[in-house]
Amino acid sequence: MSKQKTKDLLANAVHANKLASREGILERLFTLAFSGLVYPQIWEDPAVDMAALELGPDKRIITIASGGCNVMNYLTASPAEIIAVDLNPAHIALLKLKLTAARHLPNHESFFRFFGHADEGENTARYDRFLRDHLSDDARAYWEKRSLTGRRQISIFTRNIYRYGLLGRFIGIMHLLARAYGKNPRLMLTAQGLDEQRRLFEENLAPVFDSRLVRWLCRMPVSLYGLGIPPAQFAYLSADADGDLAGLLRQRLARLACDFPLEDNYFAWQAFGRRYDRESRRAVPPYLTHAAYDAIRANADRVTAIQASMTDELAGLPAESLDGYVLLDAQDWMTPAQMIALWTEISRTARPGARVIFRTAGLDSPLEAVLPADIRSRWSYDPSTVPGYVARDRSSIYGGFHLYVRASA
Repeated sequence: MSKQKTKDLLANAVHANKLASREGILERLFTLAFSGLVYPQIWEDPAVDMAALELGPDKRIITIASGGCNVMNYLTASPAEIIAVDLNPAHIALLKLKLTAARHLPNHESFFRFFGHADEGENTARYDRFLRDHLSDDARAYWEKRSLTGRRQISIFTRNIYRYGLLGRFIGIMHLLARAYGKNPRLMLTAQGLDEQRRLFEENLAPVFDSRLVRWLCRMPVSLYGLGIPPAQFAYLSADADGDLAGLLRQRLARLACDFPLEDNYFAWQAFGRRYDRESRRAVPPYLTHAAYDAIRANADRVTAIQASMTDELAGLPAESLDGYVLLDAQDWMTPAQMIALWTEISRTARPGARVIFRTAGLDSPLEAVLPADIRSRWSYDPSTVPGYVARDRSSIYGGFHLYVRASA
């Protein structure tokens, strides 16, 4: 995982404008921010993904890895193969660590404490004893890398990894900002039932979005880099918000805070508590539950993790070889030419009935205005399903969830 390879992959994905332009400067600032760990936890609901994919045995899928917990969650359905790609080497290293831990940690309790607590001093001892020698060279090099203070990167699991990465730090800043206005996001986790969740949100968090500082920050593209939102995606959000981005973000946070019971919404626990539910262990990702452990352990060797773009990886795969594609929100980053190149390869590698899912910052699918007729005609898409999928997604940060199904030959 060379720095130059990462730089080139990110530049090809994000840089659509000249450096001398305002947009070009913003794009290069984003790729600089995105070159390290961004997502310690992925923010797409696996329950919605797996239902839309109709994921099960004998299915071969490809996905963007991100924080890796999507891949781990998909393993509970025992698919035949998962290919996970990502531009970011930190995400690939994190996924490889999770897969190695599933295979080599001695039991579920040690696995849960490593990734469910992720803040215990014993985790470095677990890493040294059970994981280090089983990692690939690139993943081991990443976790063994030392900071200026001499700490190994793996020590992040003794300090709560969910407080780190671009997203973890962004959430931390949002907590500090709320406290500056006399509000405490952690109070959300004390709510008993949806009615109290709504009351606490309206009293404790909604007013922050009316402040002059927050409204100003929401108009600055760099303010949302911590959410992994590049300039192109920021433009989609702004258009969807009709100029009131603070209002749109408040609306989506309200969905997270108020529309789902907190007792099992681990996205809310991370947003408001910066951790999982360690006591009852209900508000945790599926892959960390005791019930899923045997399947995760048995299926971990079905994953291939690669630092690459989705388009490049697909170009090397046989025709009609895949049943599912998980694009996350990557197309919000893409130019029309990049989307056409991606869907050329998707259409070539898709089996009849293959399913493609992706999310967008705004409501609408960008493909309807971009794909040439010869590609678009191979896929069925029903936009009326979008609101239903969005309403079921507990992460609640996206405007659209889209499903395209390959027509039979």
